[in-house]
Amino acid sequence: MKQPTVLERAKAAKKAAPKLAALSSSEKNALLERAAEYLLEHSEAILEANEQDLRAGEHAGLNEGLLDRLRLDHERIAGIAGGLRLVAGLPDPVGEVIGGGVMYNGMLMRQVRVPLGVVGIVYEARPNVTVDAFGLTLKSGNVVLLRGSKSAVHTNTKLVELLQAVVQEHGLSADTVQLLPCENHESVQELITARGFVDVVIPRGGAKLIEAVVLGATVPTIETGTGNCHFYVDRDANMDEAIAMLLNGKTRRCSVCNATETVLIDAGLPATEQLRIIRALQDAGVKVHGDVDKLEAIGAENIIQAEASDWEEEYLSMDIAAQIVEDLDGAIEHIRRYSSGHTEAIATRNTATAQAFAAGVDAAAVMINASTAFTDGEQYGMGAEIGISTQKLHARGPMGLPELTTSKWILEGQGHTRA
Repeated sequence: MKQPTVLERAKAAKKAAPKLAALSSSEKNALLERAAEYLLEHSEAILEANEQDLRAGEHAGLNEGLLDRLRLDHERIAGIAGGLRLVAGLPDPVGEVIGGGVMYNGMLMRQVRVPLGVVGIVYEARPNVTVDAFGLTLKSGNVVLLRGSKSAVHTNTKLVELLQAVVQEHGLSADTVQLLPCENHESVQELITARGFVDVVIPRGGAKLIEAVVLGATVPTIETGTGNCHFYVDRDANMDEAIAMLLNGKTRRCSVCNATETVLIDAGLPATEQLRIIRALQDAGVKVHGDVDKLEAIGAENIIQAEASDWEEEYLSMDIAAQIVEDLDGAIEHIRRYSSGHTEAIATRNTATAQAFAAGVDAAAVMINASTAFTDGEQYGMGAEIGISTQKLHARGPMGLPELTTSKWILEGQGHTRA
């Protein structure tokens, strides 16, 4: 049987959108609660599908960071289901009045939140994104077209099959949530050029994926950026706290976009404290990349000579770039040059320094005496997130429910005509 094209799927999604948009909050919440329950009931089937993807990934030579993103277990499935329940408990943004007033002629004006419509999401490896995207788009009244990666095809197929069963159980079309083909790049190109049927596309993944979507799209896009996140240890930092925050940002889960990828060390710190930072990372199993001569000068050993890519790209592994900078201005200048605009952090007990760092760094999130790991929709109280936006229009930072809506103006008169 011939499979429908991406454009045909997009048209079907557009047709399904009005019924979903009309659901009440209680109806959407009941559906999400049932979806969470249904995923748990079918955990074994999900894990069987995931095992197929893991075996294929190992055979294809995926690195451990990517395999970790791909891997599911009972605990992670429980977390995914918990994310749906958390979204169900959040305020529904649809219908919220965000502006308005009374016009000079007595007409009433209301600006209200409404769904975007049909949302396309292009993402890599992580099957939890499949469910997170479903939960957030459904709660915000949007139909979703999911284009996951080939590496997670079996897991994503099973997850969407289960989610479609739940939406149909609640009287919606299976086209409310669809998984697009992932065998080649053509499906991405067809999705991002389906003007008139897809209202917005959100890429979530590595730099090359995001660039390809943003540059090739004729459909509006919301850019979720890569996380080349920096952690600056200032001369006035509490060193015990600074090292704990740095290790948390790097080693808690090194394969995610809020992981710390570069540590900047103030030259004003004693050499013994600078060395202590490097050794703490190495003792935790982190490979340190940097200027070998400069770091060996403070007593560091086993340093990997850094190349340009070490400063510019995400590792998504147990690696970190380390640079000694002259002072706060040097740290800010380094960040301005190499930051992806995701999350930047500072450890300092000097209030003026903290304020200057926050003012001087241009990023979606700035952490003062906190790990970069806190840039996360769930940590912000948003529930599961659709991604971390690093652009400056429409949305910036973790994208939750309000960021998946737009607005429309409703003007109410009593037979008013304009002169």
